[in-house]
Amino acid sequence: MPDPLTYTSATPRFALPLLHAGQAQKEVFVNEAFALADTLLHCSVKGQAAAPPGNSLEGDAWVVSTDATGSWAGHQDEIAFRRDDAWIFVAPQNGMRVFDLSAGCEMLFFGFWRKALLQLEPLGGTSVDGEARAAINDLVSALKALGILPSA
Repeated sequence: MPDPLTYTSATPRFALPLLHAGQAQKEVFVNEAFALADTLLHCSVKGQAAAPPGNSLEGDAWVVSTDATGSWAGHQDEIAFRRDDAWIFVAPQNGMRVFDLSAGCEMLFFGFWRKALLQLEPLGGTSVDGEARAAINDLVSALKALGILPSA
């Protein structure tokens, strides 16, 4: 599976190619930069997977899980996206966020991918006061609505 092309002059975070004065075939560099930007801007992924899904479409993106196998082995935690019938891998940067469509929540990369776990709401009991329960329920609902907590 191909990695993104490497260029002698590229941006520091995601290696988007930079043009040189008088450079031939500028369209190759510009198209590569557009394809990477299209994948990484407001990034959403189908989910996490250890191997390429068989039914992937052009433009699909996945986070490669830590137990990656086959053609995805060695690309743990990278974002794999489908382009021109091949998988392209991009290494995440600390602070990068993606939206996991399968879980309905954001994932944050800081050394590894993290996502919020669904918090249990208060179920009652003699020491749980009604106002506190209502406030916690409202807070959990707001966090779900923002995609910070998974919706179910």
